[in-house]
Amino acid sequence: MKLVIMTKSTFFVEENIILSALFDEGMTNLHLFKPGATQLYTERLLTLLPEEHYKKITLHDQYYLKDEYGLAGIHIDNPMEDIPNGYKGNVSRTCCDLSSLKMMKKKSKYVFLKNIHDCIEFKKEKQTFNNMQLMEASRSGLIDKHVYALGGMSIDNIKAAKDLGFGGVVICGDLWCRFNIHNQMDFKDLISHFKKLRYAAD
Repeated sequence: MKLVIMTKSTFFVEENIILSALFDEGMTNLHLFKPGATQLYTERLLTLLPEEHYKKITLHDQYYLKDEYGLAGIHIDNPMEDIPNGYKGNVSRTCCDLSSLKMMKKKSKYVFLKNIHDCIEFKKEKQTFNNMQLMEASRSGLIDKHVYALGGMSIDNIKAAKDLGFGGVVICGDLWCRFNIHNQMDFKDLISHFKKLRYAAD
């Protein structure tokens, strides 16, 4: 099972140091998700990261930076948004409902199925599907190795996602809640938790 780490939605001072440490610990798929961020801040973070890891980073915005930095690909969050004109490369997408999942899979390397559980970082984003719906989607082949579980994913529910046939899990709040960006410098707990997540996803 693939393990995707999504960045915290806001920038913070130690972010590049922590991300570099996560890459060193074996992170292979980072989604750079900074809604509303300016190009200046996004580029600043990228330039502070070791270049050898650029090919493991997927952009959620400012898609033109993909080629400039040799990144892994782009991710389209809005189900109604088309792939940018002339874009060539990997595309992943976010899907909010089961009815459009089959179509989404056809034009994506992989798809995030959103709101599997209540979101940890964005409290207003609530669980959309019940277990019966997910089990039926799994039985019918809608959920497969190209569909990754997003929304409230944590060390506690990775096994359930694996049992449903998800090809990956997207971890955000469960990792970043281990580090207080306002008054903490030591991120050993965060790195230790990442190692547990890797083990659970294997």
